[in-house]
Amino acid sequence: MTDSIPPITTAESVASGHPDKLCDAISDAILDACLSIDSNARVAVETLVKGMEGKAAIVLAGEVSLNGKAPDYEAIARDTAVSIGYDDHSIGMDATSEELCKVHTYITTQSKYISQGVDGDLDSQGAGDQGIMFGFACNDTEDTDELRGRYFPIAAALSQRLTRRLDMIQDSGEIPWMRPDGKSQVSVRLDSKRIEEGDGGRYPETVDTIVIAVQHAKDAGGFSPNEEAQREFIRDTVWEHVVKHAIPKRWLEDFDLEKLIVNGTGSFPDPGGPYSDAGLTGRKIIVDTYGGGMHGGGAFSGKDPSKVDRTAAYHARWAAKHVVAAGLADCCEVQVSYAIGIARPVGLLVNTFGSGTLSDLELSRRIQSVFDWRPAAMIRDLDLKRPIYLITSSGGHFGRSPTENGHFPWERIHEDRITALKSD
Repeated sequence: MTDSIPPITTAESVASGHPDKLCDAISDAILDACLSIDSNARVAVETLVKGMEGKAAIVLAGEVSLNGKAPDYEAIARDTAVSIGYDDHSIGMDATSEELCKVHTYITTQSKYISQGVDGDLDSQGAGDQGIMFGFACNDTEDTDELRGRYFPIAAALSQRLTRRLDMIQDSGEIPWMRPDGKSQVSVRLDSKRIEEGDGGRYPETVDTIVIAVQHAKDAGGFSPNEEAQREFIRDTVWEHVVKHAIPKRWLEDFDLEKLIVNGTGSFPDPGGPYSDAGLTGRKIIVDTYGGGMHGGGAFSGKDPSKVDRTAAYHARWAAKHVVAAGLADCCEVQVSYAIGIARPVGLLVNTFGSGTLSDLELSRRIQSVFDWRPAAMIRDLDLKRPIYLITSSGGHFGRSPTENGHFPWERIHEDRITALKSD
């Protein structure tokens, strides 16, 4: 009989140079450019990238309707790829070169049969599509100084911090042999005894396993790929310059270094990125959200705020975070559903997994009373008709700090709404 597997929660994240994230970034950069021209622009743009021997391709396809001259889609795609680090074909793509990287654009205007149902005022602007969206919040991060106020699953928070650290290294150039493509995964051990008490808490204890993949130069450290010395050099560098920078000490106190897995297949040398894997917008929906759990299936990137796939997911996160911040539950999941062209949700349901101080039905009622779920109202309350989306394309859409420039408004806590939830 094998040993039982301990209770562990796991989440992954990917760096901005991952091929799918590269596509998300290009799609969101195009969205931001369109909103800069017309705040009422209708945008739904998908991106595909693929590198090959001697060439690479970026394919842009979708629908854009705006009042003004359309932006230069090809230039945006190239500039975004270069900003992430893809300016050398030997790495995986050279977006600066028209000879080595072709951009194919297939963008038309939005169908009039869709637009007639999603234009209007608070009561008449309907949902841009049917669908189910989820928002989630929990207390996992609240005993860690560096993470307090996030109300976010700890495994997802830590895995995102690792890939954001990889992005910082790439952007600064402080470790020249590290490349844009990378991934992380963090497994956190839970307190099984406290879970068995059955009060709905999650009770994370310590980090159990860390997995990191990072593309690197073939001669990283002065060694050849797959040499044991190179593997040790890369692993030691990742530990010192990535893990110890990104993971708060509280989560590494009992960590066993044997459970740090770096480039588990042995080596991840150039070329990587779009050369090793084709990329496509919207393929990292769990990475974008909470690292696991319920998900309606709709992707975010490249979609303007009239699309409830994006806006209602942000709004549901906003509502769930307020429930937990108000002390009404240790964890809260909000499910909301829409029909295309209809302003009010088809349904809304709260699940606190037994951790709520009120019944889930009562919390559902209060959330509907305190938060306005009509598409135009959600856009208004979160001020979403602004070019704030490129930054969301890597590092996660949730659990981030709202900025002075208005990024991540769905993460901002409003005391008046907490008061209303408590007293409604």
